[in-house]
Amino acid sequence: MAKITTASLLKMKQQGNKFSALTAYDASFASAFDAQGIEVLLIGDSLGMVLQGQDDTLPVTVADIAYHTRSVRKGAKNALVMADMPFMSYATTELAMTNAAELMRAGASMVKLEGGQWLLETVSALTQRGIPVCGHLGLTPQSVHLFGGFKIQGRQAEQAQAMIKDAQALEQAGAQLLVIECVPASLAKAITEAVSIPVIGIGAGKDTDGQILVMHDLLGISTGYIPKFSKNFLAETGDIHLAIQRYKAQVAAQEFPADEHTFN
Repeated sequence: MAKITTASLLKMKQQGNKFSALTAYDASFASAFDAQGIEVLLIGDSLGMVLQGQDDTLPVTVADIAYHTRSVRKGAKNALVMADMPFMSYATTELAMTNAAELMRAGASMVKLEGGQWLLETVSALTQRGIPVCGHLGLTPQSVHLFGGFKIQGRQAEQAQAMIKDAQALEQAGAQLLVIECVPASLAKAITEAVSIPVIGIGAGKDTDGQILVMHDLLGISTGYIPKFSKNFLAETGDIHLAIQRYKAQVAAQEFPADEHTFN
């Protein structure tokens, strides 16, 4: 596999080819995912839950993300490495630039921020300074207490229209990728068609340009429960490498996510 860049992902969108993403937190798994051709590796603030045992992502720090980004970068030769900006690390544009620079120095090729219109100035400032940005809309886990829990977003027409406008505004501000999480499949399709940048879905149906899962969910080892939108690929294969292969193949063939993993 050739080295993946934002230009590679854009070309895949334009050609109608679906790509795969996974969270990664260490060099060994990053290398395994990379070897199977996973295009995007995200050092997610999900590490707060799956690695640290927290109830949500809020306790995760920039230092935590930077540490795991350095580890993932060691194992990823070809995949695009993206790092989450954790809770309150981009509350102001100045803070965002300082913290994003730390994550880029740690080995990230892109940073991901949760939010819509209020982020536009920050997204613009980062991209103007050479830091590629991925936006994140829908269920944004850092806002879990505002939402009153991990709930589906965008079911009301007004909220859905606002999300489409947010996606377009983020692209205009310079975002080169977009993640949408836990939204109805019809809204995910509308957002994907409304922007020219690649859209990665999680719990957003099969019509997005790419899919992402938390690696612990894909392997069926998350504590607590496996989300509706995920699938235990290890249970089907009995082998981690085959599980990764099957995930990538089913995303490419639009067999995953299936109806049972999708919100309407």
